Amino acid sequence: MGIRSDLEANFDFEIVDEFFDHYAMMVESMEVMVLDLTKDAMYERGVHELFRVFHNIKSATTYLKIQPMAKLAGFVEDVLEVLRQKQPPVSQDTVDWLLQISDMFAQWQEDLQNDATLSKISYSLLKIPDLER
Repeated sequence: MGIRSDLEANFDFEIVDEFFDHYAMMVESMEVMVLDLTKDAMYERGVHELFRVFHNIKSATTYLKIQPMAKLAGFVEDVLEVLRQKQPPVSQDTVDWLLQISDMFAQWQEDLQNDATLSKISYSLLKIPDLER
């Protein structure tokens, strides 16, 4: 039994279905928002939107008891809170790290769609990049 089956066995179908729909939209938009951080004019909007995406993922996955996703989303949310206080641009290391984070959430989306076990978090994602330029 994969993650999707587990969710459908433990939660109302409508809640699970709505989560899948919203999660797909958030994952689809992550990469563009990350790349917006490299543009001074888009930085503020991009960092706030990314923060909101990860906050929403953290909230939903905490409710659904998907601990790896909730923990990583909370971790990223904390980093984004620091970035919200900074002026653009962000370092290339930060952009690269956020793109790798986006890839992890995209992999989890695939795991959900395929009713597979959630992929393990790469330890490299747990090392916060230097947030200074």
